[in-house]
Amino acid sequence: MVDGTERRASRRFTLALPLTVRANGPSGTMEKNGKTRDVSFRGLFFTTDGEFQPGTQIEFVLTLPKEITQAGDVNIRCYGQVVRVEPSEESRGIAARIDRYEFIAA
Repeated sequence: MVDGTERRASRRFTLALPLTVRANGPSGTMEKNGKTRDVSFRGLFFTTDGEFQPGTQIEFVLTLPKEITQAGDVNIRCYGQVVRVEPSEESRGIAARIDRYEFIAA
């Protein structure tokens, strides 16, 4: 039986934001577009047509729109690791941990 205990350490927010994901692979750097489903301080879940494997180190850029920030658009570059992949017919769902992030100019 599956334990239904919540293991997340921080609150998740349902946000559909565009993102660009980069990862290094055997054939060089791969860059794919995607869209978030939810985001937290420590991680996110997004969909993309890129092929990522658990353990893959990734870099991605999120843009928080002015409707969220109450000012202007804010770009955040994040570095992390894929922790889970959920395949589907159209795209893949990717759960990733955020290890560090930095704000970049819009």
